[in-house]
Amino acid sequence: MDIQETAAGPVEVWTPEEVATAKARNEIVLIDVRTPQEYMFEHIEGALLLPMAFFDPAALPSQEGKRIVLYCGSSMRSGKMAEKTRAAGVDKIAHLQGGFGKWKEAKQPYMGTDMSTGAPKKVTG
Repeated sequence: MDIQETAAGPVEVWTPEEVATAKARNEIVLIDVRTPQEYMFEHIEGALLLPMAFFDPAALPSQEGKRIVLYCGSSMRSGKMAEKTRAAGVDKIAHLQGGFGKWKEAKQPYMGTDMSTGAPKKVTG
């Protein structure tokens, strides 16, 4: 885990492997801040959707027992939303380093779309 210094304070930056391990242990709440269209096409299985356009730190679940980790396509939007969350007074927030692109590059599993049927399908590394 790295720390990203922002104007609002430090934000944790987790690698895909760190997120995958914590997710497997049920230690995190993973939140996708991309658009609904991006999420519907492909996303990390089990991730909640809270699009950046509607992002309100007050709407985030409690972090009692589970850390919140945000992600987007490249980590630009999730970094901005993590900083917004810090500015709203949340002292600990994390986001996925390199976003969903890095997640796929690291061969982590995700939900995709079967292009022949339009149905969701599990994609493994």
